[in-house]
Amino acid sequence: MKQFQPHVFFIFLTLFGALLPHTAEAAQSAVHSSHASKKALTHSEAQLVDMGFVDVRTLDPDIRVELKYASNDNFMGSAMYGDFKKAWLKKEAAVKLAQANKYLKEINPELTLLVGDALRPRAVSRQMWSFLSGSPMQRYVANPKGGSMHNYGCAVDITICDISGKRLDMGTPLDYFGPLAQPRYEEKFLKQGKLTEEQVANRKLLRNVMTAAGFHGIQLEWWHFEAFDKKLIRKTYSIME
Repeated sequence: MKQFQPHVFFIFLTLFGALLPHTAEAAQSAVHSSHASKKALTHSEAQLVDMGFVDVRTLDPDIRVELKYASNDNFMGSAMYGDFKKAWLKKEAAVKLAQANKYLKEINPELTLLVGDALRPRAVSRQMWSFLSGSPMQRYVANPKGGSMHNYGCAVDITICDISGKRLDMGTPLDYFGPLAQPRYEEKFLKQGKLTEEQVANRKLLRNVMTAAGFHGIQLEWWHFEAFDKKLIRKTYSIME
């Protein structure tokens, strides 16, 4: 496969930053803490804050983040995010994610959400599209011309882990592309013995807490959730280039 060109990543990386705690339940206290914390932001971080993005762990530090494309442990076998390790979402989506983690902990305090991908600038999508050009795997990456919900900062790839960081068994890795990862076939694979009751139950737990917080999943990937309807996202938000 083609080698990743890191200069593209560094161009968009300068746009990234962090946001201070801001949830519906703690909005008043966030106003006071934001003034103090904003002094610690870099220039690029402040720019991202101004664009309405949130580092999800500023809302809930218990949420774990292990970006799939920041390492070689992904279906491409190549790191696309370099040293970038944080998960960013639009504020409204980030608040929903914090709420989903709250629901999960109400069910089992020993569990927490683990984010595998969140905001993906279109510059990275273009790089991924080019990297996979001519391979059968290219179809699993959204064409950057139209943009994906990740480009808007309104989608997450997510799973569940315990307090030690061990992921619950979902039957496939987070970026496994094939019928076994598709929710629409779960009952069939359960009957065939290709998925266990525990694996299906773990997927349903993830779906339950995410949908309770206002996300909706898709039938092709058990891990992918979007904070709003696609038409609403495209109408309301802008793509992060």
